[in-house]
Amino acid sequence: MNNNYTNNLYVRSTLDSVMQLRDALDDYKRFRTDERRLPGERRTTRGRFSGDEGRLVHVSPDGSIRDFGYPLSGLTGITRSRFGIHVAGQTRWFTAQKDTQRYVADSSIVETTHNTCVGTVVQRDFTAGGCHLTGFELNVDPTLAGPIVDSIKLVAAVSLSPDGRDTRIGTLTHEAAIEVYHGTEHDFFASATAVESVRGQVPGVFEEILAEAPMEYPLPPADGRYEEDKLSGDLVCHVPLESGSTVIGTLLTDQTETDREAAVTQLTEQVESGQAWLFDPDQREATQIAGGPTEASAQSDLVRDDLHVLSLLSAPSGLRIAGPDFDPYYVHSGGYGYTWFRDDAEISRFLLDADDRLELGLDSWHERSARAYCRTQREDGSWPHRVWPRDGSLAPGWANARLEAGSDDDYQADQTASVISFLTSYRGKINDRTLREQVDSTLRDAVDSLDDTLETDGLPMVCQNAWEDTTGRFGHTAATFLEAYSTLAATDLSIADHAAMQADRVYEAIDRLWVPERGQYAMRECQSPVRSAGTWLDPRADSATLALAGAHKSYAAIGTVDDQRLDRLVAHMEAIVDRLYRDPDGTPIEGLVRYEGDDWRTGEQAGEKIWTVSTAWGANAAAQLAVLLGSDPRAEEMDALARQLLALIRPDGPLCAPTGYLPEQFFDDGTPDSATPLGWPHALRTATAVLLRESATTTGIATGE
Repeated sequence: MNNNYTNNLYVRSTLDSVMQLRDALDDYKRFRTDERRLPGERRTTRGRFSGDEGRLVHVSPDGSIRDFGYPLSGLTGITRSRFGIHVAGQTRWFTAQKDTQRYVADSSIVETTHNTCVGTVVQRDFTAGGCHLTGFELNVDPTLAGPIVDSIKLVAAVSLSPDGRDTRIGTLTHEAAIEVYHGTEHDFFASATAVESVRGQVPGVFEEILAEAPMEYPLPPADGRYEEDKLSGDLVCHVPLESGSTVIGTLLTDQTETDREAAVTQLTEQVESGQAWLFDPDQREATQIAGGPTEASAQSDLVRDDLHVLSLLSAPSGLRIAGPDFDPYYVHSGGYGYTWFRDDAEISRFLLDADDRLELGLDSWHERSARAYCRTQREDGSWPHRVWPRDGSLAPGWANARLEAGSDDDYQADQTASVISFLTSYRGKINDRTLREQVDSTLRDAVDSLDDTLETDGLPMVCQNAWEDTTGRFGHTAATFLEAYSTLAATDLSIADHAAMQADRVYEAIDRLWVPERGQYAMRECQSPVRSAGTWLDPRADSATLALAGAHKSYAAIGTVDDQRLDRLVAHMEAIVDRLYRDPDGTPIEGLVRYEGDDWRTGEQAGEKIWTVSTAWGANAAAQLAVLLGSDPRAEEMDALARQLLALIRPDGPLCAPTGYLPEQFFDDGTPDSATPLGWPHALRTATAVLLRESATTTGIATGE
């Protein structure tokens, strides 16, 4: 999730047009003076997601829906929508209202309630098998009656953008569905109660696009534009209600895999069956949240919510996006709709650990991840900067030095180390002999790559950091190397002895990063501009260096963590939390920032923003350190610190949205920002809660009681 590389022309030239330029300009007009909303983005900090089999649909508080699943499936689908009712000759669009959206019981059905002039409309959204259903149930005010009420219809404005296009689109009207297509992607729209009327909509003209005021959506019918109904992905439909309800649905297809007739049949069957069960979810087992709740995870809203989020962000391949891509024009970020092997492998390892302790039943998740990592490894044993999760193919990035001619520092060595740690932890649980051999082969090649990026002094080479905004020899990278070598050394692999020696080298070299005057480990070691002047330490506090705690816990299984190192780890933990903790006056939020001097996406704010992943990292590191300390009295202090930080990101904590999602960042006034939900802190949260559950001072799952 890079900030300083966003002008990279290579990245910009490979954008998919998930959010059309017209929408971006419209958003810019609405929010260009807002200090807390960066204009041109499609935010998900409010609303909830429904997803399945690579389709990811966001439901806003006003009921509008939009597809975010392009990275997971390669299909764009809905880029904007709007719903309302037509009553007494007027269309009354639904508007966002407070506290009227929820998940239905333990299902992944999103329910949004709309208050209207004739009563309430309950909207329910559910995604299954690539098909998204939206049901509406009108509950008329009992004081109203007569022909006005009987004539009420649903109005659905839905814009489909097959292949990421909003022009050069065709429309075919079938008996049971409407088809919108460009090239490979063909999208279908249908209703359980048929469609009474439908019109297309040509895009806004230049005068409307460039006008000072935002454009209304949908636009009024164009006068004399014969192509409006046949060359447009915008559908404006009037749908009758039967007994006060109806269900509409969309299906996104790749026509190289699903033909037209099969698509129409699948969609019409889904909307017709949805009419029967969508408002009675007990009749449909498939509405249960993906990944749970198992008997164990049902004990905790926290674990259930985390598994749900991680399932939403997962492609059928097993790879995950970091978060929903809210900035498709890469104006304020480097994109989030990709798989980073650092984030993904860390998530996989945290889930594996939690599953071992709580029996969450995630065997298929672990296996998919392992197969995906084996499949995406490069010939030199490393993993690239980021890939498309739908198929593991190379995605645009700025840290692919090992794929390019020559060599430079634009490589993130910690990503390869993180994959090694997961695969090594998982290999002992593999029953499939072929997969076990494949994992072992992958690990042997990966160690060669890791060795190649470890310098003779025992620290990793100069490379990019975890935050992807600078280069150096980082404490976090060293921690991931220590973790990887230590986990390998504890196996029966032929490379175990070699890994143990390498772990010892890294363990000793970490002393080079100690900053005695600050009582903490440095962010990085840097080469002076004049090379003959040697190196210097960047002494800033960096939450990524909290990974040292877990790395030393792994090293303790194959080596000795001496007393001085334990003292330094405790001092480092206390110093990092003390220096990075923020508790802004007058707001309910508090937590850890990424690092001292971080100015990314701060806008008009003077200081750094609070990050959920940093806060979660602090909680996890403190819990890991408590285990490492064992009977040392300081273990209780670390346990208490872990609980304090975990409380901030719990479902009832100040950094967790009412949706149960963890946004990536917060402004000091409490406004959430950036990717929401972000997968990494959700995995950290569950792993920490489960680890604390086992400590002698708790009952239940990290209740804090």
